[in-house]
Amino acid sequence: MRPARFGLSLVCFVSLLPNLVTAQTHDPMDWPAWNGLHQDHVSAETGLVDRFDPKGGDDSNVLFKSEEAAGISTPVVMNGRLFTIVRDQPGSIRDAEKVICLDAQSGELLWENVYNVFLSDLPAERVGWSNVCGDPESSRVYALGACCLFQCMDAETGKTLWSHSLSEEFGMLSTYGGRTNTPVVFEDLVIISGVTTGWDSAARPAHRFFAFDKITGLLAWTTSTRPLPEDTTYSTPVIRSIDGQFVMVAGAGDGNVYGIQPRTGKILWSETISRRGINTTAAVDSDGMVFATHGEENPEGTAMGAVVCIESRYASLDSASAEKWRTEELTVGKSSPLLVGDRLYVVEDSSRMHVLHTTTGQPIGKPIKLGTAMRGSLLYADGKIYAATSTGIFHVMRPTENGVETLFKVRLPKGHDVGGSPIVSHGRLYLPTTGGLYCIGDPAQTGSLAQNDTSLAEESEVSPKDDSIAQLQLVPAEAIVQPGESLSMRVFAFNANGDHVPTPDLGDIRFHVSGDATIDGAGVVRAGNGNTHRALTVTASIDDVSAQSRLRVVGSLPWKFDFSDREVPVTWIGARYRHEARDIDGDPAIVKITTIPKGTRSQTWFGPTALHDYTITADVKAARGTTKLPDMGVIAQRYTLDLMGESQQLQIRTWAAQLRMAKSVPFEWRADQWYTLKLQASVEDEVAVLRGKVWKRGETEPSDWTLTAIDEAPNREGSPGLFGNATNAEIFIDNVNVVANE
Repeated sequence: MRPARFGLSLVCFVSLLPNLVTAQTHDPMDWPAWNGLHQDHVSAETGLVDRFDPKGGDDSNVLFKSEEAAGISTPVVMNGRLFTIVRDQPGSIRDAEKVICLDAQSGELLWENVYNVFLSDLPAERVGWSNVCGDPESSRVYALGACCLFQCMDAETGKTLWSHSLSEEFGMLSTYGGRTNTPVVFEDLVIISGVTTGWDSAARPAHRFFAFDKITGLLAWTTSTRPLPEDTTYSTPVIRSIDGQFVMVAGAGDGNVYGIQPRTGKILWSETISRRGINTTAAVDSDGMVFATHGEENPEGTAMGAVVCIESRYASLDSASAEKWRTEELTVGKSSPLLVGDRLYVVEDSSRMHVLHTTTGQPIGKPIKLGTAMRGSLLYADGKIYAATSTGIFHVMRPTENGVETLFKVRLPKGHDVGGSPIVSHGRLYLPTTGGLYCIGDPAQTGSLAQNDTSLAEESEVSPKDDSIAQLQLVPAEAIVQPGESLSMRVFAFNANGDHVPTPDLGDIRFHVSGDATIDGAGVVRAGNGNTHRALTVTASIDDVSAQSRLRVVGSLPWKFDFSDREVPVTWIGARYRHEARDIDGDPAIVKITTIPKGTRSQTWFGPTALHDYTITADVKAARGTTKLPDMGVIAQRYTLDLMGESQQLQIRTWAAQLRMAKSVPFEWRADQWYTLKLQASVEDEVAVLRGKVWKRGETEPSDWTLTAIDEAPNREGSPGLFGNATNAEIFIDNVNVVANE
């Protein structure tokens, strides 16, 4: 059977009706999240094999091996299907990323959803860094792509139901380090996070969390951690019921572990455990004890790495630290901790495994060297611990009184490195490697659960329900509206614990909108007809409780920005923190400054991602007084036209680190001279045609294009924007225009 194959379909459901989802019974032997059904790397299954021969054979316990699923992502299994993220057609002009679906029993490819990697510094070897998250209730899967493309897909067909380009819409960074996060589903929300540089008050970089309605894709809430974090990270949140309220525990790029209400985004507490970002996922027990690890500098002293225990029940934003114990000089920065009973199993980045007592942090037995490096996390199932090192050594171990003992060890064939983690579902182990995905098990077994298992009970609040309104939520929390367009806002109410409470009648809610717009008593906002790019703030209040939503008003093309108001446009994504308005040569302009740490090389976007077939022009100039020139460019439909300083070239590209599609021509230019850049993007006969030119400002525009490039795997839409690398010198920008192609 030929698998279904989908390209990206940017369909976004924006219905404001209540979610109507056909609930399905959760299969207790499914593995719908990268760290399992209960987000703890633990399975209640029994009867699992404890050895296999990766070379195959009749008695190898290898049920199938899928080279199509080779990669560094951890798979998930839901409703008889396996989902994972892999690279598509590597090394070709169609090099891309895709989510694929296999039959979990046979390994047959059922469908694939292919999407381009665009406007990213991520190297191809780190495609598929994130992991798919499944939602059995709605039969959907969610994935964050390498370039921060966040998609909701139908698990049966692979069709994209809605998507958000988190870089273009919220300024999420897709860096050379490749650290893209993994989504989590909670009730009617799907939550994702990353370091972003947004617009207006969100312009300063921060690790932010975004909660979208899992059915409609509308943004329910967003919350920010401490500004100017040191790192992007890939710590996946864990959600637990603690003292009668649900708490989302997550590590962030600022070195803190946060406790956040998952329904509202309210930050309950934070604990500083590192000077840099946290990449591992915390383990949380039933008493609210949080076990977090990192591999960076500690807040005090010179020791690298630590395992930290936090008593979250006593943590708050105002009180002293709730840290119970800290075991330093354990550099556990990649492999997440495994909690089993009163033992915490941690693996250092060098692959040395330690067993710690959860009460004291003291070691149990001697550490065991598993290999040379470790990225994946441990799996506990059937009374055994499964592990795979980065270089492909697979271990099966069993806890003992003095630590662990090894039951089985095998080295995988050359070329089978492991970046993901082993999982288990329906009696089968699934091991992802760069050489293929192994399905390991006894063909005569279908899996069974431990009879005395109690971990499968659904967690729920146990505190008495308080119906008093302490928090409001205005949905969508952010959106783009056109001049004259109407948008219906919905209001949700919560108590102090973050529980849903009945929302009062509309007549009891006071609505207000700031800026050129109106709002009626039903919460319908209507933007004014002025075509200037501007911001609106919508407020809903009940008594002294209020919530706000931020809207950007962005009209249809053409757009013209001459900066005569001497402001960096408030609606531009990723602009205000990195740019400032100045008078240059007696005229207003904006300047990409050199003094922003980690922000001198960046991108800025102007509006909706659904735009296509348009032309952008901008005047640019490099500041004088430097021996090295910067890079200056414009963006159209997810392609960059870059006037490159050091190499003295003009280049069109879409994926900077890979250059699967790029074309360059020599072009000599100098500082302190204005140039006009012009990039036209269009899709013609199913290919993208990119035409670029550059000339000295004030001279006659050349009749011919300086270069033309063809992309056979086209980006069909995308927001206009700017690119710049101001490390070597400031970049001056003026007269930015975007027009539809004739």
